[in-house]
Amino acid sequence: MVKKLFKSSSEESSAASPKVYQRSEHGISRAQVSDNALKVLYRLKKSGYQAYLVGGCVRDLLLGREPKDFDVVTNARPEQIKEVFRNCRLIGRRFRLAHIHFGREIIEVATFRGASTEENDVQRVLENGRLLRDNLYGTIDEDVWRRDFSVNALYYNIENFSLVDYVGGMEDHKNSTLRLIGDPEARYREDPVRMLRAVRFATKLGFTIHPDCEAPIKRLAELLPAIPPARLYDETLKLFLSGHAIQTFEQLRHYQLFGMLFPDTEKSLTVQHDGFPLTFLAKALENTDKRLQEGKPVTPYFLFAALLWEPVRVAAEAKVAEGATDVAAIQEAAQEVIVRQVKRIAFPRRIGMPMREVWILQSRFNKRSGIRPFRLLANPRFRAAYDFLVLRAETGEADPSLAEWWTRFQEVEEVEQKRMTRGLVRKPRTRRRKKRAAGQADSSSS
Repeated sequence: MVKKLFKSSSEESSAASPKVYQRSEHGISRAQVSDNALKVLYRLKKSGYQAYLVGGCVRDLLLGREPKDFDVVTNARPEQIKEVFRNCRLIGRRFRLAHIHFGREIIEVATFRGASTEENDVQRVLENGRLLRDNLYGTIDEDVWRRDFSVNALYYNIENFSLVDYVGGMEDHKNSTLRLIGDPEARYREDPVRMLRAVRFATKLGFTIHPDCEAPIKRLAELLPAIPPARLYDETLKLFLSGHAIQTFEQLRHYQLFGMLFPDTEKSLTVQHDGFPLTFLAKALENTDKRLQEGKPVTPYFLFAALLWEPVRVAAEAKVAEGATDVAAIQEAAQEVIVRQVKRIAFPRRIGMPMREVWILQSRFNKRSGIRPFRLLANPRFRAAYDFLVLRAETGEADPSLAEWWTRFQEVEEVEQKRMTRGLVRKPRTRRRKKRAAGQADSSSS
C-alpha cells in the first residue's frame, strides 16, 4: 500500500508543475526569519546547493506568528552539509538530519527525500505499513510528496524569496483546512503519530481537519500502541503544552485517541460522580493553558500527575478498604498505575519520581497538629502538592476548608502557625536533659 502511494505520488510530481507565488504575492519577509537560519540558507546557496525554508516555520509566518524554530531543506546530502558547516552534527537513524548549532539555537537541515522505487526500496524499512527507516534522497519534486500536511509543504526559496506550492497548500491555508498529502489511511498506517499531529495542528491553528483525513482516525486509533513509548512521551508533551490543552483533550477523546495514550485514565472517566473526575482534568488542563499564556513555566510531572490521578485515587481507595494505611495505599496504587502507563508513554524518572511524591503528600495534608505541618511545609515538593490539593478542592474532590487552612498556614506568622496547630509543637528533650531528669529521680528515691 505504501509503495503504491509513493509510486503514484512520484508520477504525479513529475506530471504536475508547482505554483510559484512571487514575493509580492505572499507576506513573508526575510526580516521575520532568524539570522542564523538566513546564514544557513545563504551559505548553502553560496556552496552551490538549493536551499529552502519549509514546514511549520513557513506556515506560521504566513499566519503572522513567530515560529518556534526554522527548518531548512536542501539537495545537499548530510555528509556534504557537514563539510559546509563546522558547527554541524549529524543525527537520526529513521531520518538522517543535520543540526547546525549556533549557541542555544539549532537550525535543522534535511536533504530532499526521494520517491520509492524498486531500485532504492532497500533503503526503506517497513513493518505492517509503518515506516521504520527511510534515508532515500531525491529532488524537491519528490520531497513534497513525502511531507504530511499540505500547509506544511510550502517552500520558501531563498534565491528569489518566492513560495513554491505543489499540493495546494496556499489554498488550504486560506481556507483553514488541514489536509494530508496522499491517501489518508496509507499515511496514517505509515506513521500513526500523524493522527496526533492532525489533532495538535487543528487545535493550535484553529483549522478544520479535511473530512477525508478525519474519517479513518477512529478506526486506526488502535495503531498508536505500536509506536515506541519514548516517542509518544515527546508527542504527549507537544499535545498538552502547546497552550491549547483543554481543546486538545476534547479532540483526542472525540477521535478515541486519548484512550490509546492513557488507557487507565480513559477507563476511569467512564464513571463520574457530579462531574468528577472530568471536571478535575478539565480544570488542570485549563490552568496549564493559563500559565503558558502568562509566560509561566509548566512542569511536566504536574501535568502527568493530574492526568493519572483518578486511576491512582480509585486504586488507593480500594486498598484502604482492604486495610492498608493511606500512605501505603497511595504508594502501591501509584506503582501499579505507573508500571502500566509506561508501556504506552515512557516518561523518564525525573517525571515519575516527583509525580509520585505529589500523590503521596496528599494524605499528609490531613495531619495538621504538632510539628507535622511544619515538616510538610519544608518539603521540596510542598508547593506542587499544595497546588494539587487546591485543584482537588476547587473541583469538589477534596474538602475546601482543608485547602483554605493550608493557604492561611503559609501566610501567617510563626506564632499564629503554632496556634493553628493547637499549641502541640514541643521541643524534643535532649539526651542531656533526659540524663539530668533521671539523676534527680535517683537522688530523690535514695
